[in-house]
Amino acid sequence: MLKTAPHTDADVSPPLLLASLAGPLREWLPRQRWFAAKGWPIADLSVVSMTELHPGCLHLLIRTSHSATSAHCYQLVVGIREELPPRLRHALIGRPRTGPLAGLSVYDALVDPRSAGLLLERLRTPGEAGPLRFEGDGRTAVPSGLAPRLLEGEQSNTSLVYGDRYILKLFRRIQYGTNPDLEVPWALAGAGCARVPAPVAWFWTTQPRRTTLGVLQPFLRGATDGWTLALRSLASGEDFTAESYELGRATAEVHLALAQVFPPTALEHSGRSRLAAAMTGRLEAAAQQVPALVPYVSRLRAAYDAFAAGAGDRPDQRVHGDLHLGQVLRAGDLERWFVIDFEGEPARPLVERKRVEAPVRDVAGMLRSFDYAAHSERPWQPQWARRCRDAYCAGYAAVAAWDPREEAALLRAHETDRAVYEALYEARHRPDWLPVPLAALARLAEDG
Repeated sequence: MLKTAPHTDADVSPPLLLASLAGPLREWLPRQRWFAAKGWPIADLSVVSMTELHPGCLHLLIRTSHSATSAHCYQLVVGIREELPPRLRHALIGRPRTGPLAGLSVYDALVDPRSAGLLLERLRTPGEAGPLRFEGDGRTAVPSGLAPRLLEGEQSNTSLVYGDRYILKLFRRIQYGTNPDLEVPWALAGAGCARVPAPVAWFWTTQPRRTTLGVLQPFLRGATDGWTLALRSLASGEDFTAESYELGRATAEVHLALAQVFPPTALEHSGRSRLAAAMTGRLEAAAQQVPALVPYVSRLRAAYDAFAAGAGDRPDQRVHGDLHLGQVLRAGDLERWFVIDFEGEPARPLVERKRVEAPVRDVAGMLRSFDYAAHSERPWQPQWARRCRDAYCAGYAAVAAWDPREEAALLRAHETDRAVYEALYEARHRPDWLPVPLAALARLAEDG
């Protein structure tokens, strides 16, 4: 039986399965875009959870260890066949040489339309499969037989679109607990916020504890992300301020809804001081790794000092956490903006991604995104970015009843913190883009 596919957990125990999969996974995992430990060798592998979704298809949670203090958990959906047809060969993980899967083809089953379709069937009908739990909102009847297609180009997760009507996001790097990308849209839907697609179905695991694994939401057919629209505007020379203004309004609407469903917290002066100290620490640590930051450190530190010394009672609240032009969609037929991907920065611990923060954190992220878009064209078009930034803030103020530009110390500190993060990222991964955050930091250093 094992030469065709394992059928139950009893047929192949996790240690036996790992005997087959360890070798192929050590080579395959580091090549995936969503693998978090780039450049770190995998010291150890273990199976956290194993569930048969259907014959020849296993759901796995795999733990990788990279040092005594570094470990990650990943979600895999693995298919097992004697031979792969040509259309699936690019999904090959490997052909184990030992263990119960020796000689078989092991592959990423999310690429397989059959496995992807059967996964949707699980989501259509709430129920259990081993430690897996499939649930839905109870009001939406998802039709069967929707053809799946895999979205390309994602970085930290994998998404499947079904019949251009629904999209399923599977979280690849798993952190135990309820993922904000289920928690927040579900809460916003309950508050009547129409800017965020509401979850239709989801699944989670009880092993080792309750943890979100995937979320099904309506697919906004024909929608285009804000980054693509911004680049089109730059390439064609068309104005983007009207869209930026409406995007500011949409951001403020989401923030007001978040404050309704997640209680805000007033930021005490001591809290401002601690936040400024954390920002300063990140700046100094980044300067040790990015020498080009050094000339700006003293003046940027002054931006954080001004923020710490400032007054104001703007409360902290739940925010998006990683807002930029790639996290918003403009639906052409509806002519409105939608906000997506409330997961936050996947590299941050889940508890940090759920903390209340200043709404201006999201505003600063979007302002930096306008700057990045302007730098994508040659010659750079700073006036385009300035117009979009002002329009965005004006749209935000029209709904939120406060203008981020009028709280200069607060905005400057958060935009500086974001640009410092960008400088460190670009130095590590995209050196050609390092001048973009450096130009922003030079400007921010002079703004004080």
